[in-house]
Amino acid sequence: MNASQYHELVDAQWIMIEEGINDRCECIDYEITGNVMTLEFENCSQIIINRQESVSEIWLASKSGGFHFSYKGDKWLCNKTGMEFIDLVKQECSKHSGRTIDW
Repeated sequence: MNASQYHELVDAQWIMIEEGINDRCECIDYEITGNVMTLEFENCSQIIINRQESVSEIWLASKSGGFHFSYKGDKWLCNKTGMEFIDLVKQECSKHSGRTIDW
C-alpha cells in the first residue's frame, strides 16, 4: 500500500471514532495533534492512537497495554490478538469510562 492509500484507510477509522464520540459519548473528549489522536476520559485516563506510516500500522496505547494493527484483507487487525481495530477501541473505551461504548 502506498502512503496515500494508508492515510485514506486510517482517516476512515479516525472519522468513525470521532463520529461515534460526537454522537454518543459525552464521557470522552478527543484531540488530534499531527499523527496522534488522544482520547481522554472523565477519570483523566487516556488512550493514545497514532499513525505509524513507516510500517503502515496503527498503534494504540491503553491501560491494557500496547497494540499494533495491520491492514489485512479489508480490516485493521491487531497483530497480537487478531481483534479488529474499531472493536478494540470500543472495548478499551468501555474499560476507561466504566460504561458500555458501542457506536
